Amino acid sequence: MESKIKNAQQILNFMHMAENLKKLIRHSWLSDGRQESVAEHTWRMSLLYLLVEPYLAISLDSRKVLEMITIHDIVEAIAGDIPAFEQFDNDVKTQKIANEIKAIESIREELGSENGGKFYNLWYEFENKVSNESKVANALDKLEAQIQHNEADIDTWLDIEKEMLFMLDKHVNFNNFLTILKDVIVQEGITKLKSAELNN
Repeated sequence: MESKIKNAQQILNFMHMAENLKKLIRHSWLSDGRQESVAEHTWRMSLLYLLVEPYLAISLDSRKVLEMITIHDIVEAIAGDIPAFEQFDNDVKTQKIANEIKAIESIREELGSENGGKFYNLWYEFENKVSNESKVANALDKLEAQIQHNEADIDTWLDIEKEMLFMLDKHVNFNNFLTILKDVIVQEGITKLKSAELNN
């Protein structure tokens, strides 16, 4: 009984820490002019996976994909969020990696052996992008972010984000359907950019 109480307390403590993802604001803007939280991005990645999974035509452990999506940004509850465009700076990227490794190790310790080890392994698998599950989760991470940019007011787009619209290939080129989805998303972005140019 005592060990179960300890497990319950670890879960409660972790949930309090994870609330930070509801409060942590990403660079992305919503269509109503509000910036999104990390938790909102994660939720819509999960929804996107449920929608694309029937068309992927590859062997996947769907539970693992959804688990990976759910926890892929959990380190940001401790380490914070660094926008993708800032990570073109090698020093920023190196520091981000170090901070996130420290965070996932802290999470593993806080949660204990069973949940902590599971979250730790899922996070590293996502980061390494070797398994089908991690490749799909990573692709959806990038695609959902671009969908959100497409939905936001064009005035929120930085110049680098206009360039990043055309940098999605490497994230999806392992799968035909994700490549098709990427093309549709990119075309929507191009249409938005062209419309903005015409209205200026």
